[in-house]
Amino acid sequence: MISDLYAFPPERIALSDALTSQLIMAHRRLAELKGVAPLLPNQDILLNTLALQEAKDSSAIENIITSHDELFKQELDIPQFNNAAAKEVGRYSEALKLGFTWVKANGELTLDDLVAIQAVLVIGEPGPGIRTRPGTKVVNRATGELIYTPPQDHDQIVELLEWLLVFFNQAANQGFDPLVRMALIHYQFEKIHPFYDGNGRTGRILNLLYLVQHGLLDLPILYLSRYIVRNNPAYLAQLRTDPLDDNWEAWLKFVLRGVELTSTETIETIHKLRDLMAETQERIKTQLPKIYSLDLLNTLFKHPYTKIDFVIRDVGVQRAAAARYLDTLAAEGFLDKQKLWRSSYYINRSLFELLQGK
Repeated sequence: MISDLYAFPPERIALSDALTSQLIMAHRRLAELKGVAPLLPNQDILLNTLALQEAKDSSAIENIITSHDELFKQELDIPQFNNAAAKEVGRYSEALKLGFTWVKANGELTLDDLVAIQAVLVIGEPGPGIRTRPGTKVVNRATGELIYTPPQDHDQIVELLEWLLVFFNQAANQGFDPLVRMALIHYQFEKIHPFYDGNGRTGRILNLLYLVQHGLLDLPILYLSRYIVRNNPAYLAQLRTDPLDDNWEAWLKFVLRGVELTSTETIETIHKLRDLMAETQERIKTQLPKIYSLDLLNTLFKHPYTKIDFVIRDVGVQRAAAARYLDTLAAEGFLDKQKLWRSSYYINRSLFELLQGK
């Protein structure tokens, strides 16, 4: 049994000068991210594009690998594009948005909410829900090495989760710095490891929901999973180590550095999105003034791969007009038209390449 699980949260944490500096930098970058998000007038663009980025990277940590092409095709809901990995990534995005809706509406997260989020992520055996059977161990998927053994008793798991959620829902300035609290919550949740499957993804969703619930972000757009993907050996090594007394420095440095770097990268992505959107807007206004509308522009950026049905729904036009808009945009080089049997879909190539990091 992990001894520090019973003493959560720690009574105190010593903040060295180096850790304090890292904390300040993480807060600075996160505040900047919160400030630049409104640069895009339609926040659904960020929720759709950046939530999918986070979903893709978070799922990759669990060896659920999909490409951007497969992921965006899955969003089209076309039977020929069914892809199991992309569907699973899509469930992460759905679970994140569901949790975001709840914390914005209720101002807190309950145990039932947590279980429901995990249930969206996981299908098949052994199924969703808190573990009831002993025998669970956490191992390195690549090497098979034991990382740690979580609590085995169902009642104890529930008790630990309930106390963790009390800590999660407390005012973010009680006792610890808000970002320190987030790092502690993530560590504790992963050590409890309450589910048979989906613990990592659920834990990473909790990070984003915490930031939103406590006002550090307005939208769940910090895709911290990319940092964990890049530094997964260090991440697993930190989870393997149990902090003694107040010695949390290594874990906190790891998480806070991730917040800083990921915030910086997300800020850059938002600036690039804004610039690309503004450039596209001006070009459509100039070249195709008869079909331009802000709703049409937003549709092209909410969905890197779009189709006639999306334009009908978002722009409010009939099918013939929607098809004409997309075909005209393709003819003028704004979109790539792809034929699929008797139908077509359209790729915003510039947006696609931006999200790929090109």
